[in-house]
Amino acid sequence: MSGTSLEAAVDHGTVVLDGGLATQLEAQGHDLSDQLWSARLLEDAPEAIVDAHLAFFRAGAQVATTASYQATFEGFAAHGHTAEQTAELLRRSVTLAATARERLHAEGDGRPLWIAASVGPYGAMLADGSEYRGRYGRSVAELTRFHRPRLEVLAEAGADVLALETVPDIDEATALMAAIDGLGKPAWLSYTIEGDRTRAGQPLDEAFSVPKGIDAIIAVGINCSAPTDLTDAIRLAHDITGKPVIVYPNSGEGWDPVARSWTGTSDSTFAPDRLHAWLSAGAGLVGGCCRVRPADIAALTDLIPAES
Repeated sequence: MSGTSLEAAVDHGTVVLDGGLATQLEAQGHDLSDQLWSARLLEDAPEAIVDAHLAFFRAGAQVATTASYQATFEGFAAHGHTAEQTAELLRRSVTLAATARERLHAEGDGRPLWIAASVGPYGAMLADGSEYRGRYGRSVAELTRFHRPRLEVLAEAGADVLALETVPDIDEATALMAAIDGLGKPAWLSYTIEGDRTRAGQPLDEAFSVPKGIDAIIAVGINCSAPTDLTDAIRLAHDITGKPVIVYPNSGEGWDPVARSWTGTSDSTFAPDRLHAWLSAGAGLVGGCCRVRPADIAALTDLIPAES
């Protein structure tokens, strides 16, 4: 654990998150085309995950998000893993991020650094792009039962915060609030959006009302969305919840779930005017998601002192 809580750090300035872990792993030469995505490397190439975390830390990131986004008991069971093996891989995701933090500190970088245990939506396990649609046909109770077991493992594994991320649907956000109840671990909740609605088409004021008043939620916001869609959503999240706002968009490219490839071009994710608008609207934790690389985080880090 870092000596200062992540929540306290946000009170003293903008916290820089990492970028797309899978993007960096692919840049390091790894094929992530199967259904387990980056979670496969927890078993096959754990040192590569450490290297990816280090790349973002060295670029200026203060938070490492673990390679557990697509790691679920159901997903690993489909690939022949027992529940015990899956729990060990979930714990390993946190251990690998901690190893990267320890190595950076051993190099003489004494910055406070935090580990966020990634918890992707139900649709991530399906590996069919449905995390960008929501509306899975599952009840809130079913989604709560799906999320709770891995949340229990990750909460006990030593992460500083649970990253409830890329949530497309109010029902799933409601389920996640129930699933973290009693775990004794802080969390953030970030939706994936399109325009002024969740990916499932629900109004954002209703979405941001879900975590309002829940003490375990230390930040609310948006990730895995186009950088052009964020300023108004940041302001709304801040006004409704009164909590710090977290924002970590994609590069602006789009995901084709059929071809399993990215389309379009990057959109200057951290352009100075855009970053200024986000921070002015209430963003306190800023980073990147898919297709955002260490070089992008380095550029963001250079801009933050002028804005904070």
